[in-house]
Amino acid sequence: MLYTILVCFLAGAGAGLGTGFAGMSAAAVISPVLITFLHMNAYQAVGVALASDVLASAVSAWIYHRNKNLDVKNGLVMMISVLCFTMVGSWVSSRVPNQTMGSFSVFMTLLLGVKFIVRPVMTSKEAMAAVSPRKRFMQSVVCGVLVGFICGFVGAGGGMMMLLILTSVLGYELKTAVGTSVFIMAFTAFTGSVSHFVIGGMPDLRVLALCVLFTLLWARVAARLANRADPRTLNRATGVILVVLGVVVLGFQALT
Repeated sequence: MLYTILVCFLAGAGAGLGTGFAGMSAAAVISPVLITFLHMNAYQAVGVALASDVLASAVSAWIYHRNKNLDVKNGLVMMISVLCFTMVGSWVSSRVPNQTMGSFSVFMTLLLGVKFIVRPVMTSKEAMAAVSPRKRFMQSVVCGVLVGFICGFVGAGGGMMMLLILTSVLGYELKTAVGTSVFIMAFTAFTGSVSHFVIGGMPDLRVLALCVLFTLLWARVAARLANRADPRTLNRATGVILVVLGVVVLGFQALT
């Protein structure tokens, strides 16, 4: 039991920091940890990770909203298209071998981390407001379809893809991009976790409860720190966290 608690604590800490600082899906960390150290079925591990994402993302989104770093209006547009394709991706992933799942999100995490360190996002909210609403609407719908399928398919990468799209394609400044990303992830994670549990069955409830708790606690801490940081520092901190998490997850996968 102590071993299980320690594994879940480490998984939740990594996932929570990634969620609060960078809007990252908890599955990028939790899934490989549970598969490697607790020998959990990959599909159920993704379900646990997505379930852990729900409260962590919701609390993070609320903190970003209180600090006026959340674009609810445009976030809802992307969320609808993401939700529609999350369940499609989840169904497809149930037909895929265990070892295939998760590799994409690891490389996304590493590449995005390097990107934030080398080329920080310094877009202002004034520049965001100058973008055509029609153009942003169409981009949000198309990008949401892609993100939703990825989120449901691997249970990870959705948060990373959203952060990349919000900053690079839709021109969001970093704090608003992270806040909007975790807002969307709260809903997509809920949809994805329910579909995973319905299709693949319920996982170990002790592991589920521990991962949810630890991820929530660390996400709350990270979100508070992120909203107090200046943009350049936040870019670097986000990049470092993503690179470290990517390297750690690659190490976990090498052990399997």
